[in-house]
Amino acid sequence: MVRSRIIFDTDPGVDDTLAMLLALASSADEIELVMISVTYGNVTLRRCLKNVVAMFHVLDKEMAWRMANGKPLKYESLRTYKPTVVIGAEHPLEEETLREDGFHGVDGLHGVHEAFPDLDPGSTWESLFDESTPASTAAVAEYSPYFTPSKVPAHKAILQLLRDEPADTITICAVGPMTNLALAAGEDPETLLRAKEICVMGGAVEVPGNITPLAEFNTFADALATARVFSLTSMVPSSTMPTVPQTLAKLDAYPEQLSRKLNLSLFPLDITNPHLLMKSFFFSSITEHVEHGNPLALWINHIIGAIYRRMERFIPADREAGLPLHDPLTVWYNLTKDNPAWKLAPNAPEDIRVETSGQWTHGMHILDRRGRRRAPGADVSGDAAAVDELPGDDMGWLSARRGNRINRFVESPGHDKFAPELMQRLFG
Repeated sequence: MVRSRIIFDTDPGVDDTLAMLLALASSADEIELVMISVTYGNVTLRRCLKNVVAMFHVLDKEMAWRMANGKPLKYESLRTYKPTVVIGAEHPLEEETLREDGFHGVDGLHGVHEAFPDLDPGSTWESLFDESTPASTAAVAEYSPYFTPSKVPAHKAILQLLRDEPADTITICAVGPMTNLALAAGEDPETLLRAKEICVMGGAVEVPGNITPLAEFNTFADALATARVFSLTSMVPSSTMPTVPQTLAKLDAYPEQLSRKLNLSLFPLDITNPHLLMKSFFFSSITEHVEHGNPLALWINHIIGAIYRRMERFIPADREAGLPLHDPLTVWYNLTKDNPAWKLAPNAPEDIRVETSGQWTHGMHILDRRGRRRAPGADVSGDAAAVDELPGDDMGWLSARRGNRINRFVESPGHDKFAPELMQRLFG
């Protein structure tokens, strides 16, 4: 297996945090977390950033606790690599109003910072990311043994990393609003195309949404950003490029000719919803570690326990609460992508487009369900014989060249297998 080198673009958030922990708990030859780019989403940007810093603070306490108690250190990737943490967009491309869903509380982690003040990172970290506050190189380097803070804007840091590394060696896991990636694409689309793969947790294709009847939260939060990134999967990006307001003129059309198409894999609610961390299994797995005073277990037990209590307000009394492992699924894919049980939609790559202007359909993922065949030569990059137009197909849904080409995953190695592996990797 080739080690996955990952940029994790995130808005933590509970399942985002579980996803990062899964990556950091992997072996050094499985995953290298190269960069964590933070955005707004579940809560404001600063609160999302604090949650990342707090996670590393808790892991520092965890490693010390394991050493003091003669426990295996585990978390080999955490101890081998040191990702850069960068901060990105504070709001969507088009508007300054955040579309927070509020499900995970005002801090995004169900009040864990107040519940465990001894595991809270305090406020000294803030100056390390604040451009207006000087911080010495030594202070930056010494703040944490497990991550390096940076003041470079996230989209610029992403582009620089992709330029510095050989093409097709960096995977991006995008598990929040896609504003950071859209900003990177707007500045330098050719460099973003150097990514090996972009694994997107977002959308609802054949199932209901989770923030509106039709839309999933990440896409809904910045539908324009998602649509702009998706358009890079097309041989003719302008064919699905959404109209942008004059205020965003700098993010207007991509060049007519690009060197390649973006390799984008989609993990929508259709596949993530069934991968559940059930309440009874979670508590049976973690209680012993909590009783022993394991810092990470105490922290996670509070966060996940609060989710179950909140879920139980809305589900029938005879139904067990289960946390969908949306974002961790992108990491599990990178750990197990050689497993043939991962399967794409039968007609992949699919022309999936994002609604950016509908009053009731904002953020909807749209497929052509008419059952009509595409023109000859579809999906053959650079094929001069590909048919670009068919009569009556003004929007290019049947064109061989126009339209997006999204690899949507519909099956995994087993929705009942993931939660046990997650808990085993995190806690042993």
